[in-house]
Amino acid sequence: MSFSRHIVAALFCVALLETPVCVAQDQLTPTYYDQTCPYVTHIIRKILLKAFLNDTRITASLLRLHFHDCFVQGCDGSILLDDPNTTEKVARPNANSVRGFEVIDDMKAALENVCSQTVSCADIVAIAAEQSVVLSGGPSWAVPLGRKDSRSANRSLANTVLPGFNDPLDLIKAKFAAVGLDTSLDVVALSGAHTFGRAQCLAFDQRLYNFSGVGDQDPDLNETLAARLREICPTVGLTNLTNLDQTTPDDFDNVYFNNLQVEEGLLRSDQILFSTQGADTVEIVNQFSSNQTAFFEAFAESMIRMGNVRPPAAVVGEVRLNCRVINANNSITTASADARLVTSI
Repeated sequence: MSFSRHIVAALFCVALLETPVCVAQDQLTPTYYDQTCPYVTHIIRKILLKAFLNDTRITASLLRLHFHDCFVQGCDGSILLDDPNTTEKVARPNANSVRGFEVIDDMKAALENVCSQTVSCADIVAIAAEQSVVLSGGPSWAVPLGRKDSRSANRSLANTVLPGFNDPLDLIKAKFAAVGLDTSLDVVALSGAHTFGRAQCLAFDQRLYNFSGVGDQDPDLNETLAARLREICPTVGLTNLTNLDQTTPDDFDNVYFNNLQVEEGLLRSDQILFSTQGADTVEIVNQFSSNQTAFFEAFAESMIRMGNVRPPAAVVGEVRLNCRVINANNSITTASADARLVTSI
């Protein structure tokens, strides 16, 4: 930031308790912590590697955590809050499925020891998602940083805006459009995150036993895969786990798109990207299936766009000291989700 921009920023700074707070609307930038916490990514990666050794599923879980955070009032760490009245953790798309909170806690604790009150929980989730993809063999990208943590969660919003595994394609597109994402390229690229990780039976068992309400099977589900899945899920409503990608379940690659072409997409929301006649997503699936580099490039760009989804301007932000609860006072609170703390000019 130039000297003149420092002066302009200072004009918008107010004192809350003993901490000066700036409400200047700076853009997110990968260099945000270069001076205040230069080893932030290294610290997060170290904690992630330790968790990965005990749980290979954690990389997919942390990527999903970022996705489910950003779709609900922007990328603001609201999904991490434990307030029993508003927590998003028990919303229908999240309950007993979104995970990785303890790993985020460990990352936050490690960062507080090195650079206290500096790195937001929302930024930790964003960096952890990128590092999870890299650790699993996927692309890297320069993560834009400088988010602030909201002081509230929104369970009711989480129940309505998150794409569901049985949503029709038009509804999925509408939910992407509602947060400013592209309804074709972003939909297909970000759905490609299902190239690794696990899903519970209850996320797809309707496709096995009662697809249209008459005890039938989804016609867009490969017969061989369906038989295998019925062994894993002998009845409906089970929480048994199976791989989202039955071929390379722990690798971030483009095999997911190959699976869609032979009707082996596990979730209905995945398979419809290819099986919906006339959909503009079909061509993109074919492109990514034949060109992993194209998928990786598109995925990185889509992740950056998703990571730029901002909370409403009126949402108050802060750098939480504990990712599960708001700070006890507003001493490090900002009046906007992307404002910076200014301690000197």
